[in-house]
Amino acid sequence: MDSFIQTHEATIRLVFFFGIFALMAIWEVRAPRRTRALTRLQRWTSNLGLVVLNTVVLRILFPAAAVGMAVFASAQSWGLLNALDVSGWLAVLLAVVVLDFVIWVQHVLFHAVPALWRLHRVHHADLDYDLTTGARFHPIEIVLSMLIKFATIAALGPPVVAVILFEVILNGMAMFNHANVRLPLGVDRALRWFVVTPDMHRVHHSIEDDETNSNFGFNLSWWDRLLGTYRDQPRAGHEGMTIGIRDHRDPRRVDRLDGMLVLPFIGQVTDYAINRRRWEDRSRDTRP
Repeated sequence: MDSFIQTHEATIRLVFFFGIFALMAIWEVRAPRRTRALTRLQRWTSNLGLVVLNTVVLRILFPAAAVGMAVFASAQSWGLLNALDVSGWLAVLLAVVVLDFVIWVQHVLFHAVPALWRLHRVHHADLDYDLTTGARFHPIEIVLSMLIKFATIAALGPPVVAVILFEVILNGMAMFNHANVRLPLGVDRALRWFVVTPDMHRVHHSIEDDETNSNFGFNLSWWDRLLGTYRDQPRAGHEGMTIGIRDHRDPRRVDRLDGMLVLPFIGQVTDYAINRRRWEDRSRDTRP
């Protein structure tokens, strides 16, 4: 089974990506959580164009990607799990949980370091919120994220299957928790004890700084709860909250591919996101 998964890794990931994408897209049409501010054509063309560009960049720079690094680390017996001789499904489970935590820490860092926040603004500057927002990242951020994965894999020594599983979960959960879908409130309350739901993560895309600096998780909700960054609901409610970044509200800049690519190099970062942990009433500045 492990050999089959490794051989067909690319096909497995594509099948899951398109399958989950189709499911979330249909769900958004049938049961949307919020009214769209912009049309799908306006945003999907650019957001998905960025996905294609990022895929090409990664394939050129890292042809084997994270899975290739896992194969190399396993062959060299690198990493903590190999040193401790942890194997089987316990190694897979531990690896997925640790990788999940590393992505949480990485996300916090991209809010905390001014140069990294410049890159991450591309993700947050989306004026609307749907499943394509989950794949909207600047190419430089994607490359840095891959290098962080490489370092983690080398230090941890996870099974190759665990890395493939994690990559599938990463992509699938990013589409799920960025989707503009309505979950029954009881289901949402139960799920978010374990995983990040769309309502939970949507708070993180609020225009309000203190709400942006919460709910950093993409899969497991434990890290935000344990480390003090969990917020239950947005102050204005999910229908009333404003999505995006206060100083970047022009759709011609933030929702076009060329605008997204140059966004990190525009303006100054004088009070980057993580510095603002308390709410300030700046409603005067929220006009489109």
